[in-house]
Amino acid sequence: MNKDWLEKDFYAVLGVSKDASADEMKKKYRKLARELHPDKNPGDAKAEARFKEVSEAYDVLSDPEKRKEYDEARALFASGGFGGGGFGGGGFGGGQYNVNYEDLFGQDSGGFGDFLGGVFNRGRGGGRARQPRRGQDLESDLTLSFEDALDGVTVPLRLSSEGSCATCKGTGAKAGTVPRMCPTCNGSGQTARNAGGFAFAEPCPTCKGRGLYVDDPCPSCRGSGRGMSTRTVQARIPAGVKDGSRIRLKGKGGPGERGGPAGDLFVKVSVAAHPVFGRKGENITVDVPVTFAEAALGADISVPTPRGESVKVRIPAGTANGRTFRVRGKGVRGKDGKNGDVLATVHVAVPQNMSSEAREALEKFAEATASEDPRKDLFTMSGGAS
Repeated sequence: MNKDWLEKDFYAVLGVSKDASADEMKKKYRKLARELHPDKNPGDAKAEARFKEVSEAYDVLSDPEKRKEYDEARALFASGGFGGGGFGGGGFGGGQYNVNYEDLFGQDSGGFGDFLGGVFNRGRGGGRARQPRRGQDLESDLTLSFEDALDGVTVPLRLSSEGSCATCKGTGAKAGTVPRMCPTCNGSGQTARNAGGFAFAEPCPTCKGRGLYVDDPCPSCRGSGRGMSTRTVQARIPAGVKDGSRIRLKGKGGPGERGGPAGDLFVKVSVAAHPVFGRKGENITVDVPVTFAEAALGADISVPTPRGESVKVRIPAGTANGRTFRVRGKGVRGKDGKNGDVLATVHVAVPQNMSSEAREALEKFAEATASEDPRKDLFTMSGGAS
Protein backbone atom coordinates (compact mmCIF):
# COMPACT_ATOMS: atom_id res chain seq x y z
CA MET A 1 0.00 0.00 0.00
CA ASN A 2 1.18 3.59 -0.36
CA LYS A 3 1.09 6.53 1.99
CA ASP A 4 -1.51 8.35 -0.10
CA TRP A 5 -4.06 5.62 0.62
CA LEU A 6 -3.47 5.77 4.36
CA GLU A 7 -3.95 9.52 4.39
CA LYS A 8 -7.49 9.07 3.07
CA ASP A 9 -10.29 8.85 5.61
CA PHE A 10 -12.60 6.25 4.08
CA TYR A 11 -15.12 6.68 6.88
CA ALA A 12 -15.41 10.37 6.07
CA VAL A 13 -15.71 9.57 2.36
CA LEU A 14 -18.73 7.38 3.08
CA GLY A 15 -20.07 9.72 5.73
CA VAL A 16 -20.21 7.09 8.51
CA SER A 17 -18.63 6.79 11.94
CA LYS A 18 -15.64 4.55 12.60
CA ASP A 19 -17.81 2.09 14.52
CA ALA A 20 -20.50 1.91 11.81
CA SER A 21 -21.96 -1.54 11.18
CA ALA A 22 -21.70 -3.35 7.87
CA ASP A 23 -25.40 -2.73 7.18
CA GLU A 24 -25.04 1.00 7.85
CA MET A 25 -22.12 1.24 5.43
CA LYS A 26 -23.92 -0.78 2.79
CA LYS A 27 -26.98 1.46 3.01
CA LYS A 28 -24.84 4.59 2.75
CA TYR A 29 -22.83 3.19 -0.12
CA ARG A 30 -25.93 2.30 -2.12
CA LYS A 31 -27.31 5.78 -1.70
CA LEU A 32 -24.09 7.54 -2.72
CA ALA A 33 -23.22 5.18 -5.56
CA ARG A 34 -26.63 5.52 -7.15
CA GLU A 35 -26.46 9.31 -6.94
CA LEU A 36 -22.92 9.52 -8.31
CA HIS A 37 -22.90 6.71 -10.88
CA PRO A 38 -21.44 7.89 -14.25
CA ASP A 39 -24.51 6.64 -16.11
CA LYS A 40 -26.61 9.04 -14.09
CA ASN A 41 -24.14 11.91 -14.43
CA PRO A 42 -22.78 11.75 -17.99
CA GLY A 43 -19.89 14.10 -18.59
CA ASP A 44 -19.63 15.15 -14.91
CA ALA A 45 -15.96 14.63 -14.02
CA LYS A 46 -16.47 15.61 -10.37
CA ALA A 47 -19.26 13.09 -9.91
CA GLU A 48 -17.14 10.40 -11.55
CA ALA A 49 -14.19 11.16 -9.29
CA ARG A 50 -16.44 11.14 -6.25
CA PHE A 51 -17.97 7.84 -7.40
CA LYS A 52 -14.47 6.31 -7.55
CA GLU A 53 -13.68 7.59 -4.05
CA VAL A 54 -16.90 6.12 -2.64
CA SER A 55 -16.34 2.79 -4.39
CA GLU A 56 -12.74 2.71 -3.23
CA ALA A 57 -13.72 3.42 0.36
CA TYR A 58 -16.49 0.82 0.45
CA ASP A 59 -14.26 -1.78 -1.17
CA VAL A 60 -11.94 -1.56 1.82
CA LEU A 61 -14.44 -1.07 4.64
CA SER A 62 -16.91 -3.73 3.49
CA ASP A 63 -14.25 -6.44 3.82
CA PRO A 64 -13.70 -7.26 7.54
CA GLU A 65 -10.05 -8.23 7.02
CA LYS A 66 -9.24 -5.19 4.88
CA ARG A 67 -11.07 -2.93 7.32
CA LYS A 68 -9.06 -4.31 10.24
CA GLU A 69 -5.80 -3.89 8.32
CA TYR A 70 -6.80 -0.36 7.30
CA ASP A 71 -7.71 0.67 10.88
CA GLU A 72 -4.49 -0.78 12.32
CA ALA A 73 -2.36 0.79 9.60
CA ARG A 74 -3.93 4.24 10.06
CA ALA A 75 -3.50 4.00 13.81
CA LEU A 76 0.14 3.07 13.36
CA PHE A 77 0.60 5.78 10.75
CA ALA A 78 -0.93 8.39 13.02
CA SER A 79 1.46 7.41 15.81
CA GLY A 80 4.46 7.71 13.49
CA GLY A 81 5.02 3.98 13.21
CA PHE A 82 5.75 4.23 9.47
CA GLY A 83 8.79 6.01 8.25
CA GLY A 84 8.81 8.60 5.52
CA GLY A 85 10.21 6.19 3.00
CA GLY A 86 6.78 5.01 1.87
CA PHE A 87 5.30 1.55 1.95
CA GLY A 88 5.95 -1.73 0.29
CA GLY A 89 3.92 -3.05 -2.62
CA GLY A 90 0.83 -5.24 -2.25
CA GLY A 91 -1.86 -4.68 0.35
CA PHE A 92 -4.68 -2.52 -0.90
CA GLY A 93 -3.04 -1.81 -4.26
CA GLY A 94 -2.44 1.76 -5.29
CA GLY A 95 -5.33 3.34 -7.09
CA GLN A 96 -7.38 0.16 -7.60
CA TYR A 97 -11.02 0.16 -6.61
CA ASN A 98 -13.84 -2.33 -6.78
CA VAL A 99 -17.46 -1.38 -7.48
CA ASN A 100 -19.62 -3.82 -5.52
CA TYR A 101 -22.62 -4.26 -7.83
CA GLU A 102 -24.36 -6.76 -5.55
CA ASP A 103 -24.48 -4.16 -2.76
CA LEU A 104 -25.25 -1.36 -5.18
CA PHE A 105 -28.14 -3.00 -7.00
CA GLY A 106 -29.15 -5.66 -4.47
CA GLN A 107 -29.47 -9.40 -5.03
CA ASP A 108 -31.13 -9.00 -8.44
CA SER A 109 -28.07 -7.70 -10.25
CA GLY A 110 -28.08 -10.82 -12.42
CA GLY A 111 -24.35 -11.55 -12.02
CA PHE A 112 -23.31 -8.10 -13.25
CA GLY A 113 -21.11 -7.73 -10.18
CA ASP A 114 -19.34 -10.98 -10.93
CA PHE A 115 -18.66 -9.76 -14.46
CA LEU A 116 -17.34 -6.29 -13.69
CA GLY A 117 -16.18 -6.87 -10.12
CA GLY A 118 -13.57 -9.31 -11.34
CA VAL A 119 -12.31 -6.76 -13.86
CA PHE A 120 -11.91 -3.96 -11.31
CA ASN A 121 -10.30 -6.36 -8.87
CA ARG A 122 -7.40 -7.42 -11.10
CA GLY A 123 -3.95 -7.08 -9.63
CA ARG A 124 -5.00 -7.72 -6.02
CA GLY A 125 -3.30 -11.06 -5.84
CA GLY A 126 -5.29 -14.26 -6.36
CA GLY A 127 -8.42 -14.79 -8.40
CA ARG A 128 -12.04 -15.02 -7.40
CA ALA A 129 -13.43 -18.47 -6.69
CA ARG A 130 -15.44 -19.66 -9.66
CA GLN A 131 -19.14 -19.86 -9.00
CA PRO A 132 -21.34 -22.99 -9.28
CA ARG A 133 -22.72 -23.44 -12.75
CA ARG A 134 -26.18 -24.76 -13.63
CA GLY A 135 -26.37 -27.74 -15.95
CA GLN A 136 -27.64 -27.42 -19.50
CA ASP A 137 -31.31 -27.89 -20.40
CA LEU A 138 -32.04 -30.93 -22.54
CA GLU A 139 -34.84 -31.76 -24.97
CA SER A 140 -36.31 -35.10 -25.94
CA ASP A 141 -39.14 -36.26 -28.23
CA LEU A 142 -41.62 -38.88 -27.05
CA THR A 143 -44.51 -40.61 -28.81
CA LEU A 144 -47.29 -41.99 -26.60
CA SER A 145 -50.17 -44.26 -27.39
CA PHE A 146 -53.64 -42.77 -27.11
CA GLU A 147 -54.35 -44.87 -24.01
CA ASP A 148 -51.13 -43.85 -22.16
CA ALA A 149 -51.90 -40.18 -22.77
CA LEU A 150 -55.28 -40.53 -21.04
CA ASP A 151 -54.13 -41.50 -17.56
CA GLY A 152 -50.40 -40.67 -17.60
CA VAL A 153 -47.43 -42.99 -17.68
CA THR A 154 -43.83 -43.26 -16.48
CA VAL A 155 -41.42 -43.95 -19.32
CA PRO A 156 -37.63 -44.40 -19.47
CA LEU A 157 -35.82 -41.85 -21.61
CA ARG A 158 -32.24 -42.39 -22.73
CA LEU A 159 -30.41 -39.06 -22.78
CA SER A 160 -27.01 -37.96 -24.02
CA SER A 161 -25.56 -34.82 -22.49
CA GLU A 162 -22.29 -33.13 -21.75
CA GLY A 163 -20.97 -33.76 -18.25
CA SER A 164 -17.78 -34.46 -16.34
CA CYS A 165 -15.32 -36.63 -18.22
CA ALA A 166 -15.65 -40.21 -16.93
CA THR A 167 -11.90 -40.83 -17.30
CA CYS A 168 -10.51 -37.87 -15.34
CA LYS A 169 -13.65 -37.17 -13.24
CA GLY A 170 -13.78 -33.62 -14.59
CA THR A 171 -10.24 -32.53 -13.69
CA GLY A 172 -9.00 -32.54 -17.29
CA ALA A 173 -5.70 -34.01 -16.14
CA LYS A 174 -4.17 -37.36 -17.00
CA ALA A 175 -4.41 -40.08 -14.37
CA GLY A 176 -1.83 -39.56 -11.64
CA THR A 177 -1.61 -35.80 -12.24
CA VAL A 178 -3.63 -32.82 -11.09
CA PRO A 179 -4.33 -29.45 -12.71
CA ARG A 180 -2.86 -26.28 -11.26
CA MET A 181 -4.17 -22.77 -10.94
CA CYS A 182 -3.96 -20.91 -14.20
CA PRO A 183 -0.93 -18.56 -14.01
CA THR A 184 -2.53 -16.04 -16.37
CA CYS A 185 -5.84 -15.37 -14.59
CA ASN A 186 -4.92 -16.65 -11.11
CA GLY A 187 -7.80 -19.12 -11.23
CA SER A 188 -10.58 -16.65 -12.05
CA GLY A 189 -11.11 -17.85 -15.61
CA GLN A 190 -11.22 -14.26 -16.88
CA THR A 191 -8.80 -11.60 -18.01
CA ALA A 192 -9.32 -7.88 -18.44
CA ARG A 193 -9.00 -6.12 -21.77
CA ASN A 194 -8.68 -2.34 -21.89
CA ALA A 195 -10.73 -0.54 -24.53
CA GLY A 196 -10.62 3.24 -24.51
CA GLY A 197 -10.43 3.66 -20.75
CA PHE A 198 -12.89 0.84 -20.00
CA ALA A 199 -12.03 -2.68 -18.91
CA PHE A 200 -13.91 -5.67 -20.32
CA ALA A 201 -13.81 -9.20 -18.98
CA GLU A 202 -13.24 -12.05 -21.39
CA PRO A 203 -12.41 -15.75 -21.02
CA CYS A 204 -8.79 -16.38 -20.18
CA PRO A 205 -6.98 -17.45 -23.37
CA THR A 206 -4.67 -19.78 -21.44
CA CYS A 207 -7.24 -21.89 -19.55
CA LYS A 208 -10.25 -21.17 -21.81
CA GLY A 209 -12.22 -19.87 -18.84
CA ARG A 210 -11.76 -22.89 -16.55
CA GLY A 211 -9.40 -21.22 -14.09
CA LEU A 212 -7.22 -24.33 -14.14
CA TYR A 213 -4.21 -25.18 -16.26
CA VAL A 214 -3.44 -28.78 -17.20
CA ASP A 215 0.18 -29.68 -17.93
CA ASP A 216 -0.59 -33.30 -18.89
CA PRO A 217 -4.11 -33.44 -20.44
CA CYS A 218 -6.48 -36.35 -20.09
CA PRO A 219 -6.43 -38.34 -23.36
CA SER A 220 -10.22 -38.74 -23.36
CA CYS A 221 -11.31 -35.12 -23.03
CA ARG A 222 -8.00 -33.48 -24.09
CA GLY A 223 -7.90 -31.40 -20.95
CA SER A 224 -11.40 -29.91 -21.09
CA GLY A 225 -12.74 -31.98 -18.20
CA ARG A 226 -15.97 -32.47 -20.14
CA GLY A 227 -17.33 -35.40 -22.09
CA MET A 228 -20.52 -36.86 -23.46
CA SER A 229 -22.35 -39.24 -21.19
CA THR A 230 -25.44 -41.38 -21.71
CA ARG A 231 -27.96 -42.10 -18.98
CA THR A 232 -31.55 -43.22 -18.56
CA VAL A 233 -34.06 -41.17 -16.59
CA GLN A 234 -37.57 -42.11 -15.56
CA ALA A 235 -39.92 -39.42 -16.86
CA ARG A 236 -43.42 -39.14 -15.44
CA ILE A 237 -45.87 -37.93 -18.11
CA PRO A 238 -49.00 -36.50 -16.49
CA ALA A 239 -52.51 -37.73 -17.24
CA GLY A 240 -54.38 -35.98 -20.04
CA VAL A 241 -51.29 -34.81 -21.92
CA LYS A 242 -52.19 -33.43 -25.36
CA ASP A 243 -50.53 -33.96 -28.69
CA GLY A 244 -47.78 -31.36 -29.17
CA SER A 245 -47.42 -30.60 -25.44
CA ARG A 246 -44.01 -29.59 -24.10
CA ILE A 247 -43.45 -30.88 -20.57
CA ARG A 248 -40.78 -29.51 -18.26
CA LEU A 249 -39.17 -32.00 -15.87
CA LYS A 250 -37.20 -29.96 -13.35
CA GLY A 251 -33.71 -31.17 -12.49
CA LYS A 252 -33.70 -33.98 -15.08
CA GLY A 253 -31.36 -32.18 -17.49
CA GLY A 254 -27.57 -32.04 -17.70
CA PRO A 255 -25.54 -32.14 -14.46
CA GLY A 256 -24.26 -28.90 -12.97
CA GLU A 257 -20.65 -27.89 -12.45
CA ARG A 258 -18.88 -27.10 -9.19
CA GLY A 259 -21.91 -28.06 -7.13
CA GLY A 260 -24.41 -26.20 -9.33
CA PRO A 261 -27.95 -27.55 -9.87
CA ALA A 262 -28.87 -29.80 -12.77
CA GLY A 263 -30.68 -28.33 -15.74
CA ASP A 264 -34.22 -29.19 -16.80
CA LEU A 265 -35.50 -31.72 -19.30
CA PHE A 266 -38.12 -30.61 -21.82
CA VAL A 267 -40.12 -33.44 -23.38
CA LYS A 268 -42.12 -32.79 -26.53
CA VAL A 269 -44.99 -35.26 -26.61
CA SER A 270 -46.70 -36.65 -29.70
CA VAL A 271 -49.87 -38.69 -29.15
CA ALA A 272 -50.60 -41.39 -31.71
CA ALA A 273 -54.02 -41.32 -33.36
CA HIS A 274 -56.60 -43.93 -32.35
CA PRO A 275 -58.65 -45.82 -34.96
CA VAL A 276 -61.91 -45.32 -33.02
CA PHE A 277 -61.56 -42.49 -30.52
CA GLY A 278 -60.85 -38.81 -30.95
CA ARG A 279 -60.36 -36.05 -28.42
CA LYS A 280 -62.06 -32.74 -27.77
CA GLY A 281 -60.56 -31.02 -24.72
CA GLU A 282 -61.07 -33.35 -21.78
CA ASN A 283 -63.75 -35.33 -23.63
CA ILE A 284 -63.39 -38.40 -25.84
CA THR A 285 -65.36 -38.52 -29.08
CA VAL A 286 -66.59 -41.65 -30.84
CA ASP A 287 -68.84 -42.23 -33.88
CA VAL A 288 -71.35 -45.05 -33.38
CA PRO A 289 -73.22 -46.54 -36.38
CA VAL A 290 -76.88 -47.53 -35.81
CA THR A 291 -79.45 -49.14 -38.07
CA PHE A 292 -82.42 -47.31 -39.46
CA ALA A 293 -84.70 -49.45 -37.31
CA GLU A 294 -82.75 -48.61 -34.14
CA ALA A 295 -82.89 -44.89 -34.86
CA ALA A 296 -86.58 -45.01 -35.80
CA LEU A 297 -87.86 -47.36 -33.11
CA GLY A 298 -85.32 -46.65 -30.34
CA ALA A 299 -82.89 -49.15 -28.83
CA ASP A 300 -80.28 -49.86 -26.18
CA ILE A 301 -76.90 -49.91 -27.93
CA SER A 302 -73.38 -50.72 -26.72
CA VAL A 303 -70.89 -47.84 -26.94
CA PRO A 304 -67.13 -48.47 -26.55
CA THR A 305 -65.19 -46.28 -24.11
CA PRO A 306 -61.44 -45.96 -23.51
CA ARG A 307 -59.60 -48.36 -21.22
CA GLY A 308 -61.22 -51.37 -22.87
CA GLU A 309 -64.70 -50.82 -21.45
CA SER A 310 -68.17 -50.37 -22.93
CA VAL A 311 -71.45 -48.89 -21.71
CA LYS A 312 -75.12 -49.21 -22.68
CA VAL A 313 -76.73 -46.09 -24.11
CA ARG A 314 -80.48 -45.72 -24.63
CA ILE A 315 -81.35 -43.95 -27.88
CA PRO A 316 -84.97 -42.87 -28.06
CA ALA A 317 -87.33 -43.56 -30.96
CA GLY A 318 -86.99 -41.07 -33.79
CA THR A 319 -83.33 -40.29 -33.10
CA ALA A 320 -81.94 -38.14 -35.89
CA ASN A 321 -78.74 -38.93 -37.67
CA GLY A 322 -75.77 -37.11 -36.06
CA ARG A 323 -77.27 -36.77 -32.59
CA THR A 324 -74.69 -36.87 -29.77
CA PHE A 325 -75.13 -38.65 -26.45
CA ARG A 326 -72.98 -37.97 -23.37
CA VAL A 327 -71.48 -40.73 -21.23
CA ARG A 328 -70.20 -39.05 -18.08
CA GLY A 329 -66.90 -39.78 -16.34
CA LYS A 330 -65.33 -41.98 -19.02
CA GLY A 331 -63.12 -39.39 -20.71
CA VAL A 332 -59.68 -37.89 -20.11
CA ARG A 333 -58.39 -37.50 -16.57
CA GLY A 334 -57.91 -33.78 -15.89
CA LYS A 335 -55.51 -31.93 -13.59
CA ASP A 336 -58.13 -32.01 -10.84
CA GLY A 337 -58.20 -35.81 -10.95
CA LYS A 338 -61.68 -35.94 -12.48
CA ASN A 339 -62.46 -37.55 -15.81
CA GLY A 340 -64.13 -35.85 -18.74
CA ASP A 341 -66.96 -37.47 -20.71
CA VAL A 342 -67.39 -39.64 -23.77
CA LEU A 343 -69.37 -37.97 -26.56
CA ALA A 344 -71.03 -40.65 -28.68
CA THR A 345 -72.44 -39.45 -32.02
CA VAL A 346 -74.84 -41.82 -33.81
CA HIS A 347 -74.81 -42.24 -37.58
CA VAL A 348 -77.52 -44.16 -39.40
CA ALA A 349 -75.87 -46.88 -41.45
CA VAL A 350 -77.42 -47.34 -44.91
CA PRO A 351 -77.33 -51.01 -45.97
CA GLN A 352 -75.32 -51.60 -49.13
CA ASN A 353 -76.71 -55.08 -49.84
CA MET A 354 -80.21 -56.25 -48.93
CA SER A 355 -81.95 -59.59 -49.18
CA SER A 356 -85.15 -59.87 -51.17
CA GLU A 357 -87.13 -60.07 -47.93
CA ALA A 358 -85.53 -56.92 -46.57
CA ARG A 359 -86.09 -55.06 -49.84
CA GLU A 360 -89.75 -56.11 -49.93
CA ALA A 361 -90.24 -54.98 -46.35
CA LEU A 362 -88.58 -51.65 -47.06
CA GLU A 363 -90.73 -51.08 -50.14
CA LYS A 364 -93.86 -51.70 -48.06
CA PHE A 365 -92.55 -49.20 -45.52
CA ALA A 366 -92.00 -46.65 -48.29
CA GLU A 367 -95.57 -47.12 -49.52
CA ALA A 368 -96.91 -46.75 -45.99
CA THR A 369 -95.06 -43.45 -45.50
CA ALA A 370 -95.46 -42.03 -49.01
CA SER A 371 -97.57 -39.15 -47.75
CA GLU A 372 -94.72 -37.91 -45.62
CA ASP A 373 -92.33 -35.58 -47.43
CA PRO A 374 -89.31 -34.64 -45.29
CA ARG A 375 -88.22 -32.02 -47.89
CA LYS A 376 -91.41 -29.97 -48.19
CA ASP A 377 -90.33 -27.43 -45.59
CA LEU A 378 -86.98 -27.16 -47.33
CA PHE A 379 -88.57 -25.88 -50.55
CA THR A 380 -91.05 -23.70 -48.69
CA MET A 381 -88.31 -21.92 -46.82
CA SER A 382 -86.12 -21.62 -49.93
CA GLY A 383 -88.97 -20.01 -51.92
CA GLY A 384 -88.56 -22.47 -54.78
CA ALA A 385 -90.91 -24.99 -56.39
CA SER A 386 -90.98 -28.51 -55.06
